[in-house]
Amino acid sequence: MKQFSVRFDLSDSEFYTALRLVAGAFCSIAEKDVDTTEDFKVCVTESALMLKNCGFKTLNATFSAQGGVKAVLCGEGGSPAEADNELSLALIGALVEECGIDGHGGVINSVTLEL
Repeated sequence: MKQFSVRFDLSDSEFYTALRLVAGAFCSIAEKDVDTTEDFKVCVTESALMLKNCGFKTLNATFSAQGGVKAVLCGEGGSPAEADNELSLALIGALVEECGIDGHGGVINSVTLEL
């Protein structure tokens, strides 16, 4: 199994591009087609934005590839609070095979995406 983790401050927008590149690399490892890869990259970015929207300061993302692709994105630090993420959740739900959302009281703590 191939695995890669990255951690960065959610206020540093330039790292979102790096996050998309990592997502694309893991889709390539798992031999996903271009359309599926683009959809996965969108979902990874939206997940990070949801965690930022919920008030987290730092993103911890772990990607893995073994028979598919999996990304686990967790928010850390900051001042987590309830946020409106309905559009992002609808988009993610439409684009990935499996999506797990962990949270409570309207605060999303982590997102797990699988292809």
